[in-house]
Amino acid sequence: MEKRIEALFQPIKIGTCEIKNRIVQCPMDPGPIVDSDRKFDYRARNILEERARGGVGLLITGSIYVLTPEWDSFADYRDVFLGPATEMCKNIHQYGAKVFGQLTIGVGRCQFLTPENVKDIDRSRLVAPSDGVPNAWMPEIKHSGVSKDWIGHLLQCFRDSAKLLKDAGFDGIEVHALHEGYLLDQFAIEKFNHRTDEYGGTLENRLRLAKELLQAVKDSCGEKFPTIMRMSMESKMKGLNDGALPGERYEEYGRCREESREIAVLLEKMGYDAIDADNGSNDAWYWSHPPVYMPHLCNLEDVAFVKQAVRIPMFCAGKMDDPYRIAKAIEQGKIDCASIGRTLLAEPDWPNKVKEGRMEEIRPCISCQSGCFRIVFGQSMTCAINPRLGMANERDFGKSDRPGRIAIVGGGIGGMESARICSLRGHKVDLFEKDSKLGGVFNAAAMPACKAFDRKLLAWYEHEMERCGIMIHLNTTISAAELAAKGYDRVIAATGSKERRLPIPMDVEADMRTAIEALCSLDTVGKRAVIVGGGLTGCEIAYELALNGRKVSVVEMLPDILQTPFLNPANSMMLRNLLTYYKVNLYKNSKVVSIGKEGVCIESKGKQTEIPTDTVVIAAGYVPNHTLFDELIKLGVNAYNIGDSREVGNLLSVVENAYDCAMSF
Repeated sequence: MEKRIEALFQPIKIGTCEIKNRIVQCPMDPGPIVDSDRKFDYRARNILEERARGGVGLLITGSIYVLTPEWDSFADYRDVFLGPATEMCKNIHQYGAKVFGQLTIGVGRCQFLTPENVKDIDRSRLVAPSDGVPNAWMPEIKHSGVSKDWIGHLLQCFRDSAKLLKDAGFDGIEVHALHEGYLLDQFAIEKFNHRTDEYGGTLENRLRLAKELLQAVKDSCGEKFPTIMRMSMESKMKGLNDGALPGERYEEYGRCREESREIAVLLEKMGYDAIDADNGSNDAWYWSHPPVYMPHLCNLEDVAFVKQAVRIPMFCAGKMDDPYRIAKAIEQGKIDCASIGRTLLAEPDWPNKVKEGRMEEIRPCISCQSGCFRIVFGQSMTCAINPRLGMANERDFGKSDRPGRIAIVGGGIGGMESARICSLRGHKVDLFEKDSKLGGVFNAAAMPACKAFDRKLLAWYEHEMERCGIMIHLNTTISAAELAAKGYDRVIAATGSKERRLPIPMDVEADMRTAIEALCSLDTVGKRAVIVGGGLTGCEIAYELALNGRKVSVVEMLPDILQTPFLNPANSMMLRNLLTYYKVNLYKNSKVVSIGKEGVCIESKGKQTEIPTDTVVIAAGYVPNHTLFDELIKLGVNAYNIGDSREVGNLLSVVENAYDCAMSF
């Protein structure tokens, strides 16, 4: 083990519970651990067990609601939960890891509402500390304050649920949470708590429920049963539905870190054994769920500020993906443990590989959040670059009972993923790439400064190609006829997509670039730039250019930008705020009429406007490039079409499709 990461692998005690290292898997929600049909979630169990096997010291489950959708107690699921949960805890313990269950009292005003789902919501279930608190996602919807009888019922459910977890073999409880603006957090924040009884008013009163939840655990599990609090150091709110950006000067609307310091002292006096800390709220969701645009270790300094006031351990979450910086922060006494989430979804063996110095083997999380946040769309959590997430024995791909010779045309992410899986399953693989390096269009996507981990992902794939013994043919264009003549058992077409061309009159002297061309030549884009297309690619290019001093305008035909299907709300929220902060002009409901040498003519509501520009970037999307596949089929070749050449999607769909195809051989 390298000396400079030793601090990451020192043991620590959380109350009476000793943890073997400083690596905590922070809570992530794969879905309800017991669903409405009273079925246990074995995917969630597999995720926890596989990360224990990978070397994590402490695992914390996703949120377990102590109140069921019918407002009964989670403890009523004892018959469904106890058996498989007991077995899960035993399996985790055999790897020397510990597991805490996160118990939540609910989300309050942070109930995820949309115009589509709000009509199906029982409004009586939209609760908050006080009447009239606006919903975080649809502020026109107001929540109702809970009664003291409701609080009493809640405490009993919390008490019984904690006992159930202890009976199953859990090592502790995490209370959810003075964190992310959820219900308990709303009790603590003065702007949301207008109560006049013992649960409102002074800070001590606003923390009364947090104290009673701790006592509920002690009553049912014993005085020494480890109990920790999930907590945001700052809400990062400029106002309702208005988040602050890193480095932005603003007045905190929610909770500032000075008040969090006071709260941490009170939590320690109450008897909490540790604080699992980060930043943010649903109004600034990108702090709690940091996208690619957020700096790494983004919450470290705020957690370190609060830690100075307490002796109990402080965990820190928020893009904690650099083991050297984490170890240094632990050595300096800024934090005690790293609370790591999505990095462990992408790479279950992260702790073991770090400890053994196998850094080049770590598959990096790229903070796309396109798979791990599917729960907000009513889908199961997955990972864009780890299609085996949630499977038992995640690392074992199995050998094919029909090994053969396979040709893959296209060395982008889809082609490399299918080559990797085919090789691991025992096939002999030839990978053909027309360019001088692997990566395809992902090389362009990885060019912006904030995409350093995209570049790490490309390096990881190249390492995998070498490790798996893939025969790579660069600078090679191969025809369908040539492939047919070589007699491969199967041919995979991973030829990607082509940029959509727009039927717009253009001056031949205009500096007009495709999105890929712009990404590969960002330094030469003029001082004034117009981006045609306000999807994710167009807006990310606009942000990168504005960040580097360009005056940028985005033209979008739709009523709003970023209408990319299944785009993570935290990513969308932060990117929108960044475009506003860097003064990017947005022209919505607008179409481009013509592109000239010095300007772009657009039309909106029958009125035409000229936007002066030096460079025009066309980011109007992509269309599948399936020419090779069609030719292969005509020749009777046993061919498969994957990724964007089959249907244009995102990284998740490309990797998933490549994996499924390769596993079918």
